[in-house]
Amino acid sequence: MTASSPWATIHAVAAFRIESEKGYPMFHRTVPLILLLLAIAPSAVVAQGKAKAEAKKAPEPTVADFAYGHDSPRQVFDFWQADSRRATSENPTPVVLLIHGGGWQSGDKSGYGESDIRPFLDAGISVAALNYRFINQAMEQHVEPPVRACLQDAARAMQTIRSKANEWNIDPARVGATGTSAGACTSLWLAMHDDLAKPDSSDPIERESTRLTCAAVLGAQTSLDPIQIREWIPNAVYGGHAFGFAGKDRKRPDEFALLLENRDKVLPWIKEYSPIELASQDDPPIYMDYANQKQPPAKGQKEADPAHSAMYGVALAEKLGDAGVEAVLAYPGHEDAKYGSPTNFLIKKLTAK
Repeated sequence: MTASSPWATIHAVAAFRIESEKGYPMFHRTVPLILLLLAIAPSAVVAQGKAKAEAKKAPEPTVADFAYGHDSPRQVFDFWQADSRRATSENPTPVVLLIHGGGWQSGDKSGYGESDIRPFLDAGISVAALNYRFINQAMEQHVEPPVRACLQDAARAMQTIRSKANEWNIDPARVGATGTSAGACTSLWLAMHDDLAKPDSSDPIERESTRLTCAAVLGAQTSLDPIQIREWIPNAVYGGHAFGFAGKDRKRPDEFALLLENRDKVLPWIKEYSPIELASQDDPPIYMDYANQKQPPAKGQKEADPAHSAMYGVALAEKLGDAGVEAVLAYPGHEDAKYGSPTNFLIKKLTAK
């Protein structure tokens, strides 16, 4: 609570009232105080509610619902151009891609608000927030594995943004990505994967690079291999839906059981879509934050939030570190002092000279 907040004012008035009326009967001290609190509290709640609403309300995008594909109405992104007075052909801006979470089954780019976008714009970094096809839509379209639609949509969105570099005055050599949960896994997949550009394609967008300058993620899954995940986190049940084992009324444990049962059949897919399987020495710097971690992560221990356990980050940070790639890992009790947050990490990396 800050000293300038409405609730701080209430506490200050209450303290003054009680202190100044010492020696009077308790009734005379208490009743006016209660009436005062009842009068002020509703306005304080309303003020705080408005502040929260403003923080989630996104700035007006420069370009809204720009279509980057034709397979689904969800293949769109919003784009915010950083200070147009500074963004010129001689001084293009970096850009950061925001990829929402939701297990690849829910969520929307509209979940990003002022507090998510403004820090980048103020730092001279343009922003794009994208939607992508969900697992159920991919299954209806017979995409195999379904998660391929989610991840390749993100790659296509990035290529589309790079193809607009001249028109939108962005620097295609300085592109970062961030996301939460499934959006974090997607960001890491883009960061780890070899370039998906097709230089000889007749489609100019396909000729654009999919490589990242950096990525900073929150609550990321770094593997979709059920055996590996269970070794790290014995109560993990996340991942079966990514490979087509979702079904009507089927729960996460059932999906995971089917993934375990069919692991050998889908192993090539697991290796293609698990970020940790793709990690190598030419990967960009990575920041991984696990703010919901309730205990120091340790291999083989059950987790309160197994889908977002810091063990995912521990394993990837170790592999990247061995390859000589910067990998920052943060969780409660193991805070990062150098950058302080995923946002600061992205700003530092994308604005470095």
